[in-house]
Amino acid sequence: MTSLMRHVLLWFSRNDWLRERLPRFRFMRRAVGRFMPGEDVDAALAAAVPLQEAGIGSMYTRLGEHLTHLDEAEGVAAHYLDVLDRIVASGIRGEISVKPTQLGLDLDPETTLRHVERIAARAAEVGSYMWIDMEGSAWCEATIRLYERLRETQPRTGVCLQSYLRRTAADVERLLPLGPSIRLVKGAYDEPASIAFRSRAEVDANFLAVAAALLRAGRDHPDRPVRLSLGTHDVGLIDRTAEHAAALGLGRDAFRVEMLFGIRVAEQYRLARDGFPVTTLIAYGTAWYPWYMRRLAERPANVLFALRQLVP
Repeated sequence: MTSLMRHVLLWFSRNDWLRERLPRFRFMRRAVGRFMPGEDVDAALAAAVPLQEAGIGSMYTRLGEHLTHLDEAEGVAAHYLDVLDRIVASGIRGEISVKPTQLGLDLDPETTLRHVERIAARAAEVGSYMWIDMEGSAWCEATIRLYERLRETQPRTGVCLQSYLRRTAADVERLLPLGPSIRLVKGAYDEPASIAFRSRAEVDANFLAVAAALLRAGRDHPDRPVRLSLGTHDVGLIDRTAEHAAALGLGRDAFRVEMLFGIRVAEQYRLARDGFPVTTLIAYGTAWYPWYMRRLAERPANVLFALRQLVP
């Protein structure tokens, strides 16, 4: 039943008719408020204040993907440059995460590279960090190539990898010579069995195997340090990764825990108190519908919360 609901929700996320109409309903706007504090960066920065007081870092991403015209990418890049300045002005320890197709990857990879180089350079200048998000499998190879080229000149950058893709272990081996920063997530798209693990057990097993490989590489090659972030709300996976780190002689600061704003909030605070570096990913923007549906698909129990918003 859970698997069926996941596929239905992912279909909802891709349906243009629903994307156009559902966000108009008040109950949908109430429901999405659980996962994002508002549609503009002001709301996102304000939400980070109590997190920082609790020792929790923040990361910001503006929702939206797949530009229609390449010149739109200039506005997106300018937005993130402004966000970095506003993070500094707010006294927030924040980082940013950009979507490659929002910067024109499927239209002109060279233009996208120039944009991410500008953003990453500004992030480094202000003491922040820039992450490249991973989208559907059709853009996986292009995104990794983009990161490889970016890393040549901008070391304060990272990329997201998805443990449900069968190629991810090989991608890690490919990137290790760079001393990469990897945000490891399970994955939130509907991919065929030919390229993706379909069962939760397989996805979890690959997640742990990839995390272990990155921890070992970081320990064994201090000359090319690896920065690992676990982008998951699965506390069991976090605990098992911590056990593996301990077995390697590494402390709780060997990796970072990343969770979304509004999800497992008590666990975020507990993990921070227990000595784990924790970061909350805060999304904002008007193009939230497909992102929100994918969040529901990741954890169908959240559908019950969404349905409660139907009640006045």
